[in-house]
Amino acid sequence: MPPETKRSLYERIAVPLVASRPGSWFYVNVAPHLDRGLLRLTKGRWTTAGRGRVGFLKVRGARSGREHVTPLVWTRDGDTILLVASRGGDVKHPAWYRNVVANPDVRFSKDGEERSYRARTATAAERPRMWELCNRRYPGYAVYQERAGGREIPVVVLEPVGAARA
Repeated sequence: MPPETKRSLYERIAVPLVASRPGSWFYVNVAPHLDRGLLRLTKGRWTTAGRGRVGFLKVRGARSGREHVTPLVWTRDGDTILLVASRGGDVKHPAWYRNVVANPDVRFSKDGEERSYRARTATAAERPRMWELCNRRYPGYAVYQERAGGREIPVVVLEPVGAARA
């Protein structure tokens, strides 16, 4: 295994558990509620997934126009942030993805810092490389893609607005 794919004992145990159907259900339905509190208490540093893995996406609702805050695993790609709209491998897109498509001006907080970004879905040409980066960060995405059936799970690219950098 190449050095960049070697995993800690914690990751070797946690990834299969999180990628399982019960683990996916927990991280789609329960963990976001816990993570909101944990992220506030720890100033954006800790979540149910550990440290430095999850950030807050703030986006306006497609129908309501209200701000929604969603904890999501993120991957760095140079100055951009990558988010995977997996919904644990569900056959439908998560609500946050529909909101981002309708309202691409978003804010994202990670490691206690919040920045403005413009969101877009990765192009067909970009997606394979970005998908690989995201899978290095969390290998469970490959399991989710199989579970999603015919739905290709989108990779969302957050590009910094103005002088902001990731």
